[in-house]
Amino acid sequence: MALSGWFVLLVALGVIPIVVTSAPITLVLWLGFVVLLAAADLLIAGSPRQVRLSRELPERIRLGETAHSRLLLTNTGSRAVRGLVRDGWQPSAGAHPTRVRVVIPAGERRAIVTALTPFRRGERRAAHVTIRSFGPLRLVSRQATIRLDGAVTVLPPFTSRMHLPSRLARLRELDGVTRVLVRGPGTEFDSLRDYVRGDDVRSIDWRATARRRDVVVRTWRPERDRRVVIVIDSGRTSAARIANEPRIDTAFESALLLAALATRAGDRIDLVIFDRRVRGRVQGATGAELLARMVTTMAPVEPELIEMDWAAVPGLVRSVTSHHALVVLATSIDAPGASHGLLSVLPQLTRKHTVIVSSVTDPEVRAATVNRATRSEIYQAAAAERALLDVTRVAAAIRQLGAEVVTGTPADLPPALADAYIALKAAGRL
Repeated sequence: MALSGWFVLLVALGVIPIVVTSAPITLVLWLGFVVLLAAADLLIAGSPRQVRLSRELPERIRLGETAHSRLLLTNTGSRAVRGLVRDGWQPSAGAHPTRVRVVIPAGERRAIVTALTPFRRGERRAAHVTIRSFGPLRLVSRQATIRLDGAVTVLPPFTSRMHLPSRLARLRELDGVTRVLVRGPGTEFDSLRDYVRGDDVRSIDWRATARRRDVVVRTWRPERDRRVVIVIDSGRTSAARIANEPRIDTAFESALLLAALATRAGDRIDLVIFDRRVRGRVQGATGAELLARMVTTMAPVEPELIEMDWAAVPGLVRSVTSHHALVVLATSIDAPGASHGLLSVLPQLTRKHTVIVSSVTDPEVRAATVNRATRSEIYQAAAAERALLDVTRVAAAIRQLGAEVVTGTPADLPPALADAYIALKAAGRL
């Protein structure tokens, strides 16, 4: 049972007859009258436990999108239910409205539509529904909390897909679909064509020229069916928020764009999310199935507040492939101390594979180096310069060990990683 504001107001109105009569018995009589009135109101109120509940909602949505949950309430009792209904979604589900007034006559059904706009990735749950049923006088109410499980999986938004068309156009140029052809070591032979002015004389096929009595040149295309292994660090550093987005979410965006691009190029993509154990793995998928499995695997993964076990990464890569591959390590290179484990295993990886270390940078750190008007801003600028110097030192050490480094803000890192992949294709290193 729950008391309403009307009940409190009715009790307060008892002050008037008490002041007028100045008799103590008036207080007792007034309180007795209010209690009897409330009891009658409670008896007439419909029972919330006789409301049968069901829920209709989508299985999954993308982060930032809005979906609708439809809650169906069927009154199986003999009295109407008038009151409030609260659908108990997690705050991060972004449910609106949170409370709805309803009137459900006996034997009828009503629907409540709740808009869900989640602001966190993962599984957003609703555990129960609370129904508060008032009597006709709205003095008191019956209340019941009924368990009704519901869940919607919030997938990564993949906003970086807007960069995909321009990168695919560049990839088609490398693949010989346009008139721009790539020649050089490490690429696959494609076809022969007549020599035109400006062609590299080293690409002339002298045997074919002798047979045809016309000068012909070889054309090449980037190698296909290469292996791309993406390892995403889900340790404690991936929990840091940069530009209101966790590092791990930026790594997911970069991995999705790279996977969409590489699978169009005919390469095979493998994804591993790892800290001290494997949190998610995608292998053997291609095309649309690849991206679908990747977003499904990424959705429930949250950063773990533990150190990344870099010593296990070479063995992890070997378990995925024993051949030469492009290995992308999505991690943080902000501090030399935290990057010691990464630097110690890079020689094992670069000995056999082409390695790219991808790391997101904080735009606020670079912006802090500009403002130096006050003493506080000078100290902040000094700290920011030191942080940028640390990143530069770690990046230089990574390059010295034979790996490539790609850094950028959360908005810039996904296309920068895609550009690095295309550059490796163009150079014949993949």
